[in-house]
Amino acid sequence: MTSIPAVVPPLPREQTWKRNVPTAAAFGWLSAGWRDFTIYPAASISYGVLVFLVSIVTVVGLFAFHRDYILFPAFAGFMVVGPVIGIGLYEKSRRIEEGKPVNLWQMIVVKPESGGQILFAGVLLFLLTLLWMRAAVILYALFFGLRPFPGLDHIVPMLFTTQIGWAMLVVGGAVGGLFAAFAFAISAFSIPMLLSERTDALTAMGTSMALVWNNLPVMLTWAAIMLALIFVGIATGLLGMIVVFPVLGHGSWHAYRTMRLGA
Repeated sequence: MTSIPAVVPPLPREQTWKRNVPTAAAFGWLSAGWRDFTIYPAASISYGVLVFLVSIVTVVGLFAFHRDYILFPAFAGFMVVGPVIGIGLYEKSRRIEEGKPVNLWQMIVVKPESGGQILFAGVLLFLLTLLWMRAAVILYALFFGLRPFPGLDHIVPMLFTTQIGWAMLVVGGAVGGLFAAFAFAISAFSIPMLLSERTDALTAMGTSMALVWNNLPVMLTWAAIMLALIFVGIATGLLGMIVVFPVLGHGSWHAYRTMRLGA
């Protein structure tokens, strides 16, 4: 009679996503981003100016079409699609790394290794942004009812001087935090990966999420740095984004190199 083999525990498998990168590495990425910014600075500044102009046109358009009630969700959504907008900055850092010449045209007309997959990833992130903006409108309606948006000059007192306002801030912050965490996890490394590697969008996003989840201390530090600097950029009437956005874009490339390739 044939005996059934004994059940044994699975063999230990090497952790492929854990990088053991110190938390301080996040500040190193920021420093590397600044270094790339200062190499051919005109290209990065011009790229930052383009981002600034598009942002200004978007804000003016929201007011012109009486959609100012989604202004704050739109700023949050900018951080969701930011990695796609920053692809030219990744390209500049990659070209510097490879010792190739850099100019603004090469940063705008980028030829990613993954071809159209990067467009697919951009569409997914844009849809996530629209979902977040719709969720923000629904939250407003749930707490304040179907009343017109009071305008930016009245919304702040409404939020901070009423119990309903504070409740909305707490719930909205929690919901927004979930959206932000998910968006950061799937986009932190996926766009640089699609730029430099031949793969598909879903694989890149899954890889990005795995790397973020398994290296939380350094990635949370990097996310906090990005959030703080973007807040500074917005607080300066978006003028600060001319420098902040390129530096963070270059830094994100170095974060990708460290976490994905160990470079």
